[in-house]
This record gives sequence, C-alpha cells and structure tokens, in this order.
Amino acid sequence: MVEVRIHGRGGQGVVTASDLLAMAAFTDGHHAQAFPSFGSERTGAPVVAFCRIAETEIRTREPVLEPDVVVVQDPTLLSVMDVFAGLKPEGYALLNSTKSFEELGLSELVNRLPKGHAITLPAFDLAREHVGRPVPNAVMLGGIAALTGLIRLQSVTDAIRHRFPGKVGDANVSAATAAYDLVAAERGRADSKENADA
Repeated sequence: MVEVRIHGRGGQGVVTASDLLAMAAFTDGHHAQAFPSFGSERTGAPVVAFCRIAETEIRTREPVLEPDVVVVQDPTLLSVMDVFAGLKPEGYALLNSTKSFEELGLSELVNRLPKGHAITLPAFDLAREHVGRPVPNAVMLGGIAALTGLIRLQSVTDAIRHRFPGKVGDANVSAATAAYDLVAAERGRADSKENADA
C-alpha cells in the first residue's frame, strides 16, 4: 500500500486533489481511498488530506502518519508545521515553490531521500498561466504522476475532466500536463547525474 499526505490551505483544493488522486488510481485498476482532516474549516487555514492506493481492499481509516509521499501545496506551511514528519526513507516529497529545497533550508530532507525523490514545482505560477488563478491542486497532481509513477498522467487528466467538464477541466488538464513534463525532465536530470556519479 502507498500512502499519500497532502498539505495545503483552505481554498487550494487539497481535498479535491486527494479525491482526484484516488479517482486516477481507480482508473489504473487500483483500490484507493481519500479523506480529509480538517481543523478550522476556513479559507487560508491549514488543511491535510490523505490518499491510500493499494492492490487489495483498504480497510484502515487512520490518518497517514508515515507517508510514502508528501505533497505540500503551500510553501508558507513550512514555517508553521513539520509537513514532512514521518516521511519514509524511500519516500517522495513534492513541494510547491520557486525555490529549491536547499534554498529553503531543507538540505537534510533531500540528503536522506533517494536522489530525485524530492522536487520543487512552481505550482502557483503554472496554475496562473494555465488556469488563470493560483490554485495548485491540478498542477501538483501532474507532478505526483511524474515524480512517483504511482498513476498515469492520462488517468489524472481523465479524473480532472470528469470532475470539471468543459473549459475549466481543459485548463486544469493543461496545467497538470505542464507540471508532469517539468517534473519528468527534473527526474531525468537527477537520474543522469546519479548515473554519471556512479
């Protein structure tokens, strides 16, 4: 079973992201479960949502304390909480930021994960460019698909179009695809560097 924890703020589509991730996993033939954890339910308040993906039926309903994947949709949360708490040693970290992990003082996190498993993505910028407003959830879903290989991009785009038909869906599909391409290129560079260093 793969467990994903998504951090963000109210109004950024955190819960929708976990739902769409589960839908994409179903499309790929997996069992999946998505559920949120709310504190104060208001715009701007920290929100956490969880998604589990497995080959067999999922019975647990506990919050994800030791995730395989951590997705951070809002970089301002870094100063508020330890969003990467419990991340497994072979896990993945995807952070919405125009800065690198090193620039953000997170070199230790990068060093303890396998090469290419921690990537930053300018999700607000991509969302503004493709969707017209800084809602990062579709962008981050494209990033998850490229970073982890858990789900196919086609399944992500199908889930987005199912949830948001018409122009809104098309714009979000465009944003997710752009993010996928960016992260896939970054992963490719990391793999090349690792092979060169070997």
